[in-house]
Amino acid sequence: MKADPPTPRRFRLSPDMIGLIALWLMMSLVPFVAPNYYIVSLVTMGLINLMLIASLNLLMGYGGQISLSHAGFFGLGAYVSGVLNAKFGISPWIGLPSAAIVAGLGAFAIGLPTLRLKGHYLSMATLGWNAILVVLFNQLVDVTGGPNGLLGVEPFNFFGIDLASEVYALPLVLVISFIVMVGILNLLRSRMGRALRAVATNEIGADAIGIDSFRTKIAFFAVSAGIAGLAGSVYVHVNMYASPETFAVSQSILLIVMVAIGGAGAFWGPVLGAMVYTLLPQIFADLHDAELLAFGVGMLVVLIFFPRGLAGIPAAIRNLKTKGQAR
Repeated sequence: MKADPPTPRRFRLSPDMIGLIALWLMMSLVPFVAPNYYIVSLVTMGLINLMLIASLNLLMGYGGQISLSHAGFFGLGAYVSGVLNAKFGISPWIGLPSAAIVAGLGAFAIGLPTLRLKGHYLSMATLGWNAILVVLFNQLVDVTGGPNGLLGVEPFNFFGIDLASEVYALPLVLVISFIVMVGILNLLRSRMGRALRAVATNEIGADAIGIDSFRTKIAFFAVSAGIAGLAGSVYVHVNMYASPETFAVSQSILLIVMVAIGGAGAFWGPVLGAMVYTLLPQIFADLHDAELLAFGVGMLVVLIFFPRGLAGIPAAIRNLKTKGQAR
């Protein structure tokens, strides 16, 4: 008697993947429906911020490792790609992967000693790395332009078309950010992603079942920094300029705040965090103190009333309804 042939698996898109496709399709319509180029530029910058915050969420939200050097990796990627183009005439398309590789290798190098530390010791070590990078960005004047910034950076060029304007730059940033988000989604569902969550939950228990905790942490630290470097490359070629203050330690702290506000460990948290990170400075453009106050108040409100961030609000509402019905 012949055995029945195996039933072929049906290809199904996950809800998160369907949500990504729908959201990115809607954003692709922005150049056609936006009243002005300012809105298009905000969406473009928001997507760059999304890649940056999503990379930190991978490390902090899922891995439980707090890094105060993420803006530094963002800047390292921007300067690597920008310097290669402005000083040596190398194409931005080569600078894009180069920025990711250099940032990832930088994270691997400092991760070897620092990821053996825990708690605030790890945070202080990564903060020091960010401070060192900012000093280098300022002091290597002949290479980086110093405090005046890096000038002469060219935009991406696609078959002879300079992607310099907001309308041309947005499709490119849409594609790159979509690939990054899909990559993170698949990585989290892979064996490595499950290992990362196991290490974050109980490092001793993870080691007991055969997971190399240190190798897992350093691998994701490098991947997270690599994505930040990639975002830095996109940033410098979209803006055609880079300045050291953009990558200061204060920006690394703000990125941690955005991960927490959006929802640490939630896939859609970085989307919400990037919206806040992009729009709030525009709302308080003329009131810098009000901007910091808004960030601080927002952080307190979210941590007190919605510990899982903005992405956790629907679950919090459902829990309240369930408790109300139980009474």
